[in-house]
Amino acid sequence: MGKILILKDVFVEQLKDLYSAESQLVKALHKMAKAATAPDLKEGFLAHLKQTKEHAARIKKICKDLKVKSNGKKCQATAGLVKEGQEAIDEKATPAMKDILLIAAGQRVEHYEIAAYTTACSLAKALDLTAALKTLSVTLSEEVATNAKLAKASVPAIAKAKSTKK
Repeated sequence: MGKILILKDVFVEQLKDLYSAESQLVKALHKMAKAATAPDLKEGFLAHLKQTKEHAARIKKICKDLKVKSNGKKCQATAGLVKEGQEAIDEKATPAMKDILLIAAGQRVEHYEIAAYTTACSLAKALDLTAALKTLSVTLSEEVATNAKLAKASVPAIAKAKSTKK
């Protein structure tokens, strides 16, 4: 993209960043699910994987409606978060500790996505893009819900890890 001159250009850049983020997470979530040891956590990562594919499809549709490409930009923040998630996967840790590391990595991703979708919603609203705003708001709500599920999953994971003797 050339020089950013208008608010719509900023919005499109944000959409491309989100599309890249969601696309990177599709690959990462499968690995995180495979590494998780608690059945509920594994199931949660797989459910969010399915949801993440839908998030990417939604952004692609918004871009199509705006007659712009959804790809062409790499979300560097997500690349870093995915790298941290891979470090959690590769860590030599007990199963209980591994699950806590995966939850922590997952929550960092969700917090980034919540911030990014909040910005995209603000821009869609400012641009009077009602359909895009509605779609992005649904995704934002899903990201908030996923973060809450991860927070809830951390309680038994931490309790289990706490009861583990050296």
